[in-house]
Amino acid sequence: MLEFDLTPVYRAHHIHTCLGIEEKFRDYYYKNRLMQLNLDLQISSAQPFLESHQPFFAQIAGFFIVEDRVRRTAGGLLSDSQVEAIWETATAKMTSVLEDQFSRTDTASHLLLIKDFVTLLGATLTRHGYRVAPLLEVLDSSRDKYHELLLSECWKQISDILASDSFEQMVIKKEFEYNMNVLSFQLQSSDIMPAFPYIAPFSSSVPDVCRIVRSFIEDSVNYLSYGGHINFYEVVKKYLDKLVIGVLNEALLNMIHTGNLGVSQAMQIAANIAVLEGSCDLFLWQAAQLCSVPLRLVERPHAGLTAKAVLKASQNAAYNALVNVIDSKLDEYLALMNGINWTADEAPENANDYIHEVVVYLDFLISTAQQILPAEALYKIGVGALSHISHSIVAAFLTESLKRFTLNAVIGIGNDLKTLEAFADERFQSTGLRELKKDRSFRDCLVEARQLVNLLVSNQPENFMNPVIREKNYGALDYKKVASICEKFKDAPDRLFGSLSSRNTKQDARKKSMDMLKRRLKDFS
Repeated sequence: MLEFDLTPVYRAHHIHTCLGIEEKFRDYYYKNRLMQLNLDLQISSAQPFLESHQPFFAQIAGFFIVEDRVRRTAGGLLSDSQVEAIWETATAKMTSVLEDQFSRTDTASHLLLIKDFVTLLGATLTRHGYRVAPLLEVLDSSRDKYHELLLSECWKQISDILASDSFEQMVIKKEFEYNMNVLSFQLQSSDIMPAFPYIAPFSSSVPDVCRIVRSFIEDSVNYLSYGGHINFYEVVKKYLDKLVIGVLNEALLNMIHTGNLGVSQAMQIAANIAVLEGSCDLFLWQAAQLCSVPLRLVERPHAGLTAKAVLKASQNAAYNALVNVIDSKLDEYLALMNGINWTADEAPENANDYIHEVVVYLDFLISTAQQILPAEALYKIGVGALSHISHSIVAAFLTESLKRFTLNAVIGIGNDLKTLEAFADERFQSTGLRELKKDRSFRDCLVEARQLVNLLVSNQPENFMNPVIREKNYGALDYKKVASICEKFKDAPDRLFGSLSSRNTKQDARKKSMDMLKRRLKDFS
């Protein structure tokens, strides 16, 4: 109970009553207190509202605490209707001031400070019987504004964090760093404390982002926990989804699409998104805990964040961006195929020079991916790269600049494929991807180029038109591509009087079979 002495008021009231002029004193007291209230309701222009709001509301609270005591103890000096009228006047003024000041406030923390004091004012005066619903309605109507300011601040913070991240795996040297960056966000892969230095599967931006999200949840709950609201968890969840989808996810997508990322950086972003996707459950648990919501309600089916599925889609976008980066780099090495002698007089014994550059890059790619990405993602990267190489080799035969090629050139491409196939088999085994039991191995990704080479070096290429043989040996080849490539194929270089030269019977039979295939492909098309 507040201790203050109203004896002078009681005495004055008693004297005026004894003199028979109680009504005159009541009117005098009411008008003077109303003038005092009007003075208390004046906003100081000498200082910002952020600095003046506490004395402003404290003065008003003091005024009505006094009047409540007068109403209850001064023997009818103030009527209930008079107190109600004064309170309505004050409420109208306070709501007007709040709406105006909230519209001007451009910092979330400032708005939260004012809201906290308004909440204190409301809780205090509610205990004295005043209806504070209009004040709480202003807070309700301003919660979107508050969260927009909060989201804007988070956007800047997250953008700065991503911009300063090198997107290299985080190296943690001390136990306290591990506790602060891993355990506090449940990012550990095992409950066993690792040896240090510990190389995390994510980069430094992940725990930093988790800290921002945790702070956002706390700030959201702080704003929404007023006026006896007991079920604001769903509101917090709505704004949490907005943060992860509209801020974090968008910032990640901007980094993916405009960040000019290298291969290892793109891999790390994809790995980071996978970790953040898993952290969505933790974010929701934190919100539930602060809102005093039982975890069993959070763990129900379809009770999770929509953001989780959105981050999953962005992870795919990161992989697509990574594939584009890889394909562009591979194209630089595959462009060296332009140096191949397509009409060589002799078959090469070894692979062409460009393929060694390709294999060195593939080795770097798979090794890096193995360190950063989970096995499924590693598999996708390897499959994508080798498939691109296979398609590019076939495309090299189709390019308009290539007018003709010989069997010797095809044999050289076959040597290239042997080198690639050996690499593909070794890496598929050494990385443990064979344990995934996929239908398609790394070698299988080269099947289109392999089948094309096998067809061109075959003694009976016309068998391509046999449905059974084609399905078994050439199922990856396209009719139109085969037709275009075969038109460029010359089994041996043209020579003057070539028709009079002695021919190897085997070569002659192959040429006849190839000519037959060309005619049948033309008829088919």
